[in-house]
Amino acid sequence: MHIVVGLGNPGREYTGTRHNIGFMVIDELAGRLSVTGSRRRFRSELGEGSLAGEKVVLVKPQTYMNLSGTAVREVVNWYHSPTDDILVVLDDLDLPFGSLRLRSTGSAGGHNGLSSVIEQLGSNQVPRLKVGIGRGRLSATAHVLARFSPEEQRELGDVVGRAADAVELWVQQGIVAAMNRFNGGGG
Repeated sequence: MHIVVGLGNPGREYTGTRHNIGFMVIDELAGRLSVTGSRRRFRSELGEGSLAGEKVVLVKPQTYMNLSGTAVREVVNWYHSPTDDILVVLDDLDLPFGSLRLRSTGSAGGHNGLSSVIEQLGSNQVPRLKVGIGRGRLSATAHVLARFSPEEQRELGDVVGRAADAVELWVQQGIVAAMNRFNGGGG
């Protein structure tokens, strides 16, 4: 079994913002895996599907970004999952728009949502898929809470699709295979 957590903020006002790209990837995966409906449990929206015979749990924490770890911890405890069976999908200011970077471990790199997950799980050994949103000219907070530019919007479907492809490869072949294919702009 694999758990895929997309980080974002709940609420209509945050729909389509850069900080919610993790939610967008979860929505794409839900469509691909024919997840019908979702339920609210563990302060999250949860959906279950399967890929290549593996159960996949899709999670969108509803705690707001900075408290994402609370919801993730509750999901992980319920499913009794080791951290290497979890993949956190999040936005990254330090990556150019559209680039992907998978890591099996590491610091939060200043991302409050990932920091909360690491703190609540008590380990930085949490695989993550970072989706580049670029830095922009606004303050970091204003940039992540802003909507995508018209140019970015035209490419967003492809970016989300490639991120979902990376998640599927992670489920099927593991983090190393996904890193080899998608880190550095491949895919």
